[in-house]
Amino acid sequence: MAFHHSPADDDVDTSIGIPRPYAWIVFALTFGLLISDYMSRQVLNAVFPLLKSEWALSDSQLGLLSGIVALMVGLLTFPLSLLADRFGRVKSLVLMALLWSLATLGCALAENYQQMLIARFLVGVGEAAYGSVGAAVVLSVFPKHMRATLTGAFMAGAMFGSVLGMALGGVLAAHLGWRWAFAGMALFGLLLAVLYPIIVKESRVSHKRFADAARQAADKAARPLRTLYSSRSVISAYVGSGLQLFVCGTVIVWMPSYLNRYYQMGTDKAGAVAAIIVLCSGAGMILCGMLSDRMCRNRPDRKITLSIAYCLGSCLLLSLAFALPFGLPQLVLICLGMLIATGTSGPAGAMVANLTHYSVHGTAFATLTLANNLLGLAPGPLITGKVSDLIGLQAAFQLLPLISIAAALVFFYAKRHYHNDILRLRGEILDAKASTAACEVQS
Repeated sequence: MAFHHSPADDDVDTSIGIPRPYAWIVFALTFGLLISDYMSRQVLNAVFPLLKSEWALSDSQLGLLSGIVALMVGLLTFPLSLLADRFGRVKSLVLMALLWSLATLGCALAENYQQMLIARFLVGVGEAAYGSVGAAVVLSVFPKHMRATLTGAFMAGAMFGSVLGMALGGVLAAHLGWRWAFAGMALFGLLLAVLYPIIVKESRVSHKRFADAARQAADKAARPLRTLYSSRSVISAYVGSGLQLFVCGTVIVWMPSYLNRYYQMGTDKAGAVAAIIVLCSGAGMILCGMLSDRMCRNRPDRKITLSIAYCLGSCLLLSLAFALPFGLPQLVLICLGMLIATGTSGPAGAMVANLTHYSVHGTAFATLTLANNLLGLAPGPLITGKVSDLIGLQAAFQLLPLISIAAALVFFYAKRHYHNDILRLRGEILDAKASTAACEVQS
């Protein structure tokens, strides 16, 4: 059954009055900082072999260095996003970038595992709310019909940042040592953090430009914060996205080590090959988001069908890949699997945007980020490291794609309830409008 975009999506078009060229500049700079975010996060993966050798670390310890960042992002993204929605998104983004860049510089200066763990903890604190608040800034300057494309494209910055972090980090580590790999990422982030507030002004992109309209919409919508958790569909979007990123995030973190151990590649070559695989993931985010917007403009429920297909398709391709002998065919299948494995990011982000109120979009994306990190990006590398210590990384990778089946089942549950949830939200808004109109007549 076809149905059109619901009034529940948002009553306020926040892109009004913003020139499209300026909107793309905002996107480019916010995207650039997201790239810096993930360069600082993922450069660690390129130097895993060097740290393992120099400090005699286990795979579990290495996994914790990676997982601690995602854990802090998961725990802090919600409260910090609430603060950013309240006190200013641009100022908040700049403070975050400064913190994670300085903490990455601290990684370069670490003298032992404990100091590195503390520095990585601070990287996670700095990066905690950037993805959610940055996405809210980007969506605020573009029309609503571009949401899945923009969400997918923006989140692809995570993949491109991972590519650059691993590739450049591997090269810097091979030629200058692992400390310069961290230092290079830190300097790039500090440069963008200084440039960002000079060009992106709070007064032009802030939701406060629409304060009155947003308040009116909030009155009509009745308690916007409730939309963060009031439907089974939006909760399923959080959970399904998080489970699927368990697979994607784990492959990204451990791929340089996989190539080093089973293909005997040095850190520079392993980082470059892993970067190609991650690049496929980033391209998949953009292409799958565009496909979602094209196919689903008048059928929002198709976003969920596509998400199910992405989960099952990636499960099949990655399972085949890790069952093959080491060689080029295996690497090609891994690339294809990762191309569609990240395809759920755009549709899931669009679902969250459509089912929550604009005035809490920063917090809504924080909730999505919370699920992505606590269900996927934080436990994935750590659990895989522990399994690797027991049965080997190859065997751990063979089990990994099965998580995508669980993600597909969650999205299937969302599909069963999406239409009714949209209709229920529409009814709540209409009831709230009728109540507001009655109050106005009485006054």
